[in-house]
Amino acid sequence: MKERIDKILSSQNIASRSEIKSMIRSKRITADGALVQRPDEKFDPDITSFAVDGKTVEFSRFVYIMMNKPAGVLSASTDRHAKTVIDLLPPEMQRRDLFPAGRLDKDTVGFILITNDGGLAHKMLSPKSHVYKLYEVQCDRPLTDRDADAFAEGIKIGELECQPAQMRITGSNSALVEICEGKFHQIKRMFHALGAEVTALKRIRIGEVTLDETLEQGEARYLNSQEIIDILSRKHGI
Repeated sequence: MKERIDKILSSQNIASRSEIKSMIRSKRITADGALVQRPDEKFDPDITSFAVDGKTVEFSRFVYIMMNKPAGVLSASTDRHAKTVIDLLPPEMQRRDLFPAGRLDKDTVGFILITNDGGLAHKMLSPKSHVYKLYEVQCDRPLTDRDADAFAEGIKIGELECQPAQMRITGSNSALVEICEGKFHQIKRMFHALGAEVTALKRIRIGEVTLDETLEQGEARYLNSQEIIDILSRKHGI
């Protein structure tokens, strides 16, 4: 599908649309080797080769970014009062259409996917897709097999019904929990219903893609082609 050249290049974080218009007037942009004359010229970005100042632009319609989210940062695209995960991205990763696929609580850390692919985000988040997410949990009391059994049966919290989830106790007060839902504060509310309070929560896996532990908190990297496939995997198990 053909789109305006200024829209195409601005989507790739080359410059703003007004800046691209100025670059076109300065004869700095080519499409398939020919100078672009007007910012409203239309091209198919999937088959056209663009260059700015002679340097080829690597066009990508969708991007998929893994971030190791730190505490105290919002899972949002913009916020006037607090820092968001988008704010943490380095300049070379910034694009105007990016958003976090799903949310982690402000004090929750770990793997958050940032993308501009709404279709993939919807599939990843929908319980019907059975894409499981794995979390490390710390609680304020020792955990028991009774807690694990309650998770396996599913927990009802008022009108909220949480589907069966897998819990594996890893220490006196710690566990791994795997769910395919993402209801508001779900894991914290499930533990609260059992008389335990979550003191630390970290997401470490989505689908079959595990958080890259070489990423410091707040750092990010692009998913590779296999990880983009594996993010929607239905395989699960702790």
